[in-house]
Amino acid sequence: MNDGAKVRVDVWTWSARLYKTRSAAASACRAGHVRVAGERAKPSTPVRVGDEIRARTDAGERIVVVRALLLKRVGAPLAAEAYEDRTPPPPPRLAAAAPVALRERGPGRPTKRERRALDALRGRDLAQNDD
Repeated sequence: MNDGAKVRVDVWTWSARLYKTRSAAASACRAGHVRVAGERAKPSTPVRVGDEIRARTDAGERIVVVRALLLKRVGAPLAAEAYEDRTPPPPPRLAAAAPVALRERGPGRPTKRERRALDALRGRDLAQNDD
């Protein structure tokens, strides 16, 4: 951990394990997926203790408040102590899927039995076609 005044945002987000690689963190900054104190951040934007960082990751948007500055990537337990996670919990998942709609018998394409009955009514009996 570093007690200095500021650290680059791409280094900090990588060190705090918000992104897997530093280049992924820098790419996210350039793409506008990282905001520091509400402002769009370049990879070189300085981060200070108390800053709020919003980072859009594969898992969704993460909202964290910097509690300690990191210069090097650290283990997950130490990284978790470096920030306060203010990400809202995900919405609850539905326990059961929506019920499958059952259609009434009859509408739609006729069955093979129904087609044979219709052919017999219309006089197109298949037995007459056999020689």
